[in-house]
Amino acid sequence: MRLSSARLATLFVVLFAAGISLLLTTVYFLTARVIDREVDAVIRAEVDSLIDDYTRGGLIQLVATLHRRSDNWGRTGAVYLLTESNGYPIAGNLAAWPREVATYGTFVEFHIDASYSGGVTRHPVRAQTFRLPGGRRLLVGTDILERRRLASRLRTAMFWGVGSSVALAALIGVGYSRRIRRRVALIADACRRIMNGDLAERLPVEASHDEFDELAVAVNQMLSRIQQQTEMLQTTFDSAAHDLRAPLYRARVRIEESLQHEDLSAASRATMEATLAELDRVQRTLGTLLQIAQADGRGRDVVTEDVDLAALAREMVELYQPEASTRDIALEYVGRDDAKLRGNRQLLAQAIVNLLENALKYVAAGGRVTVEVRQSTQRVKLIVADDGPGIPAEDRERILQPFVRLERDRTQLGSGLGLSLVAAVMRLHNGTIELEDNDPGLRVVCEFPV
Repeated sequence: MRLSSARLATLFVVLFAAGISLLLTTVYFLTARVIDREVDAVIRAEVDSLIDDYTRGGLIQLVATLHRRSDNWGRTGAVYLLTESNGYPIAGNLAAWPREVATYGTFVEFHIDASYSGGVTRHPVRAQTFRLPGGRRLLVGTDILERRRLASRLRTAMFWGVGSSVALAALIGVGYSRRIRRRVALIADACRRIMNGDLAERLPVEASHDEFDELAVAVNQMLSRIQQQTEMLQTTFDSAAHDLRAPLYRARVRIEESLQHEDLSAASRATMEATLAELDRVQRTLGTLLQIAQADGRGRDVVTEDVDLAALAREMVELYQPEASTRDIALEYVGRDDAKLRGNRQLLAQAIVNLLENALKYVAAGGRVTVEVRQSTQRVKLIVADDGPGIPAEDRERILQPFVRLERDRTQLGSGLGLSLVAAVMRLHNGTIELEDNDPGLRVVCEFPV
């Protein structure tokens, strides 16, 4: 999200800067064009006036007018020059015909050295040139130094305007980006709490009534409906589970009492013992389902305490070592001496038991199962590895779902709830579970935050 909000802010700054730059550039060129047209209009008016004098009074009248107007250099900035065909000056305030001017009838620009305020400065001039009868040449122009200075000031103002606009846009973009990140972070935190089982959590709604608030209100309404349905299903499931326990228990007691009768036939006894085993399996499945429901649906109500996961893992390993020995399986603990975290001891113990039973079920005689606990600054890892048949990579995510069993396991007893309970316990503790290839066998890595 940081990248998305940063890209959005950058896009805003770029578009805003491009818009301001285009606007100011357009203003600059339009202003410069207007000034150029005004200068050209002044020059044309001067030319028309001088041509009119020449038409009415000939060369003498033109020279007199040029002498009279040339005296106004310091005040108006007008530039005049009338020369013979060979370039000899006749009248005007220029000493010689500019060398860079070689065309006639068009506007040209050149520079002259002008005395101003006791010094000599180089001034740009814009002028129009003509050839008069007899080959004489006439140049009429005006000093455009102030125009150049104005253009320079306009460019400076444009650059400052673009720079300040970009800075302002950047501040606005950064502020907007931070606001988006803050709102998204609040929503993400709320979503994580909801995923951890707190269905009473709601997305934050502020007073801005923007799109985020509209989304939050809609999602909160959906969450309220989901919470109602989940609580109803949870209540129904709990009631059904508890109601089933009593008849299952009574059925078990009656079967056990019937097995005490000495006159019971062998066939009836075998049937009752098989039924008793099935009842045990149903009760275990029911108990596991209740544990999964406790971990997934009531996470915030589960009591937590400081648990030494290393000591708990060693205890579970010692508990199952006799069974492993009878099956010629090497079961050992190879991890740290201590690794503390905050969690529910009973559910953590059940998760370790499920992992051990799952490993011992599939490891053949002569095999090996190891349990290891590692700890870093921020994480604690529980690793259970075996050298059994393992689980194909394409089935590792699916096998964590309730009642999912691989095709090869259809002939073995089980409900397909062992690993799903471990996954539920990991979700309760904000941890993760990964099934990896142990080459050969399966390696289950459970990672907890400290």
